[in-house]
Amino acid sequence: MDELISRRLRNRVRTLGEILGETMAQQQGEAFLDKVEEIRYLAKSRRKDDTTPETNATPDEKGRNHEQLKALLTELDDDYLLSVARAFNQFLNLTNIAEQSEFTSQAEFTGQEDVQAASHLRELFLRLQQLMAHGLEKEQIYDAIRDIHCDLVLTAHPTEITRRTLIQKYNRISKVLDEAADDQELDTASRVELERLVAEIWHTDEIRTERPSPQDEAKWGYAVIEHSFWHAVPALWCHLDELVFEFTDKHLTLDTTQIRLSSWMGGDRDGNPSVTAEVTKDVLRLARWMAADLYLRDLDELLAQLSMSNCNAKLSEALLKRYGTTDNTTTNEPYRVILRDLRERLTLTRSWAETENPAPADVILQKSQIIEPLQLCYDSLRDSGMGMIADGLLRHTLLRAHTFGVTLVTLDIRQCADRHTELLDAITQYLGIGSYADWSEKARSDFIMAELKNKRPLVPDGWHPDGDADETLKTFRLIAENDGTGIASYIISMAKHPSDVLAVVLLLRKCGLSRSLPVAPLFETLDDLENANWTVERLLRNNWYNQHINGTQQVMIGYSDSAKDVGQMAAAWAQYRAQEELVAVAKKYKIKLALFHGRGGAPGRGGAPARQAILSQPPGSVTHSMRVTEQGEMIRFKYGSSSLALINLDLILSATIEACLLPPPKPKEEWRFIMQQMADIAKDSYRSLVQSNPDFVDYFVEGTPERELALLALGSRPTRRSSSNEPGAYQPVREDVIKKLRAIPWVFAWTQKRLMLPAWLGTDAAFEEGLTDQDWTLLQEMILEWPFFQTQINMLEMVLSKTDAEISQLYDASLVSPRLKHLGDGFRERLTRLIASVNKIKGQTKLLEQNPEIQHTLDLRIPYTDPLHLLQIELLKRCRDTGTEQRQQINKALLVTIAGIAASMRNTG
Repeated sequence: MDELISRRLRNRVRTLGEILGETMAQQQGEAFLDKVEEIRYLAKSRRKDDTTPETNATPDEKGRNHEQLKALLTELDDDYLLSVARAFNQFLNLTNIAEQSEFTSQAEFTGQEDVQAASHLRELFLRLQQLMAHGLEKEQIYDAIRDIHCDLVLTAHPTEITRRTLIQKYNRISKVLDEAADDQELDTASRVELERLVAEIWHTDEIRTERPSPQDEAKWGYAVIEHSFWHAVPALWCHLDELVFEFTDKHLTLDTTQIRLSSWMGGDRDGNPSVTAEVTKDVLRLARWMAADLYLRDLDELLAQLSMSNCNAKLSEALLKRYGTTDNTTTNEPYRVILRDLRERLTLTRSWAETENPAPADVILQKSQIIEPLQLCYDSLRDSGMGMIADGLLRHTLLRAHTFGVTLVTLDIRQCADRHTELLDAITQYLGIGSYADWSEKARSDFIMAELKNKRPLVPDGWHPDGDADETLKTFRLIAENDGTGIASYIISMAKHPSDVLAVVLLLRKCGLSRSLPVAPLFETLDDLENANWTVERLLRNNWYNQHINGTQQVMIGYSDSAKDVGQMAAAWAQYRAQEELVAVAKKYKIKLALFHGRGGAPGRGGAPARQAILSQPPGSVTHSMRVTEQGEMIRFKYGSSSLALINLDLILSATIEACLLPPPKPKEEWRFIMQQMADIAKDSYRSLVQSNPDFVDYFVEGTPERELALLALGSRPTRRSSSNEPGAYQPVREDVIKKLRAIPWVFAWTQKRLMLPAWLGTDAAFEEGLTDQDWTLLQEMILEWPFFQTQINMLEMVLSKTDAEISQLYDASLVSPRLKHLGDGFRERLTRLIASVNKIKGQTKLLEQNPEIQHTLDLRIPYTDPLHLLQIELLKRCRDTGTEQRQQINKALLVTIAGIAASMRNTG
């Protein structure tokens, strides 16, 4: 990292730390601040490799310091521990803010001159220009960019641990830092503003007391769009258009939307009983209200700007047709006349969206009703010699209308395949034709195809099945109400057979949907991934279905559950092979394959830097689109401000274009062979522990805060697939506890303990069993030449750099039964050997040797993270040893430590 940047970052961290210290001293007293500093010092001194003078102690001194710290924490009462936990938690949050501000100051561009240096898109175009001399044509580049799109799907997965009210305060701190001079101290006004914001944060509870509703989650998602994407998307388009014209001599048309936004918030009902048809209806109405409100803000400004009188003949004709005359009022300010009419309709639309009434005649229901009057004004201004005016806010508003439409985002509906089977079973039994649930796959498919070709209704009017089937039926009827307006796709989780997809198509059509809504099977377990090719090919063989999909089949690849099923290495290789096979099937049947990647934020759930993730996909899998989930805390880290959003959208779009035009090479056969061999070893090793070792579940439950995570009001969806989610009633059942636990708390719990087991367990065995010297040479070749393997190893290195064997041993020493401690010892030995293997593959002596910037950011957090771990261990002991009625303050302090460690690791699940 550049010396100036490093110094500036440390100065900003120090400044924010000083302000927080002053705030705590004012509120808690100097003695409290001294106690916090003592805890920080004692925790830091245990670091064996620490060379800081203040903690450069001998091993004996470090041991005594650790015992002294344990005794100190044991003596503190619950209220005091809560305050101490809050102190370290906020130190880490402020460190993150400083680092984020530093990142945007290095990479930020706003469509002006500095964009030329910072943009990944520009760097890509420069490389494409070099390839033009070797046969790549301008038309080929233009056509690819015109047709490509990146669809970011904001999910409601509960991984954002920070309260929205605190996020807003953090954003304001970041803004103050962004506005400060690069190499100067903060001025007095900025310092005072930071002091006020830090005081607000200190006096605000970090932990939600109630779970958010799906509507609350949707509002949070819409707020991100309002403050980030609404500004970043048109800015990115304008920058891309400049580059396209510079390198291909052609401009993009305004209707080319390279960035699209979708959402699962209020649409994902898989395992979430809180998401009902009524909730989805509320969320769709709320989205229409928010979209209308945002357009109205633009229109108010446009009405102030577009006061000119000259217009083209087409605009004059439109006025004459609309008003029957072109008097002075319409001719002197023709643009304002058009825009006032649009403003009235949008105002009516916004008011209507607050009700449940049928739509009045002038309500705007389609985006064309916004685009047409804006386009009329835009064309007239350009025809009248006022192109500079047209290409200002008016063009941005047009681009927004094309991107966000009338519903701001399009909503995915996700439901488990079993729920559709349950509904069809209720229907067939009601009709007296048997039990659909008992039929074979062939019988199900034959029945569905016969009904699709049959014009008579399948679902009787006014009929309501019992139980959950009624709610499923209501959802299908809701989708059909407005012919699927505002709905992007229907996702089927746990899809295994062609009939799982055909069942959804049938229910949609029989409930009244006339358009062809994309229906995507989600393949998420190892078996499902290995059979994905078979399932999709059986579908595409069906002539009726092949015509129904209009040449495009969407398929979702699940990363979380497959990794929990077989471990990260085996899952990643299964996902890669499944995509290869699906690409081949799509080519065979001459259809476009739209792959949807269900990645989480953490490496154990498929998380990876966006550019690496896109460029490491199999060749041919990124052709016209890249659809990927963005969830939880990753939405805030990547899109929390318009500048951050612009940087990350530029990165994602450039990588997608590159993957399309410059796909990676196919892996060599010897690479595939050794990868399959390692994946098999990794899978067997992972399953032998997680699924077959009778002590593993007990070790997991005792040695991590998994039980206590249920106390966090992270999201509307339960953390388990079982019916009981009350932490007090939690009774682990060995054969079910891992299976029923969702992937997010599974990863979250191991992250808190700093073992990060889901991201590496099994991979260590793959690097140890049966590899010859020749194999190691081959692995080193693979990391240089194969983007997939390179990404896997880089992400493994990243997660290993966040592990801490000493910290995990402290959890075991205090929380785990003696009979189980051998498991932890074994994991730490395996971890040490795996780190050595990764260093060997990368030709280095220590982790992150080639990425000192990342190591620098981790080092910044160590002094504040270590105390939180030690606090958490003490609080877990108290929580588990204390009666329920005495736990309130303990639980609150414990949850603060969980939030703080999550902030330090920069992800939860």
